[in-house]
Amino acid sequence: MTSARSVTRSAPSSVQATTVTSALLTVQTPGRGFTDLTSEAARFIAEARAGEGALTLFIRHTSASLTIQENADPSVLVDLTTALSRLAPENAGWTHDTEGPDDMPAHIKTMLTQTSLLVPVLSGKLALGTWQAIYLIEHRSRPHRREIVLQFIGSDR
Repeated sequence: MTSARSVTRSAPSSVQATTVTSALLTVQTPGRGFTDLTSEAARFIAEARAGEGALTLFIRHTSASLTIQENADPSVLVDLTTALSRLAPENAGWTHDTEGPDDMPAHIKTMLTQTSLLVPVLSGKLALGTWQAIYLIEHRSRPHRREIVLQFIGSDR
């Protein structure tokens, strides 16, 4: 059990959601790996004149996904790519291989990760932790054009 002295919480604050702002972000991936979307998300929040609320990111694909992960040590992303490849290897005898041997493993990796993220926005800024970044994960080996819907719901500045 956690001691009451080791837990603190700020006072609740509330705003009325007065705005919904949306955009479509198109990203050309280089192939399998992570693409940092944090600066694009921050730019969208600035252009939306966001105050307090939430940013939703939703990827419109079944063979790529989204995640929030460490942005300080690139070896984390290498190890995550290795882990996903071990969980859904290309040579496992999958039935669905319409678009090649990386097709079904890409769908499994998407199922294991996320197709949408919700990031709080506080005082017009993404409320990410110091070492956090928003990434698109491309699960296919060849380059693809990916679309991510960005939507801010909250108050404006």
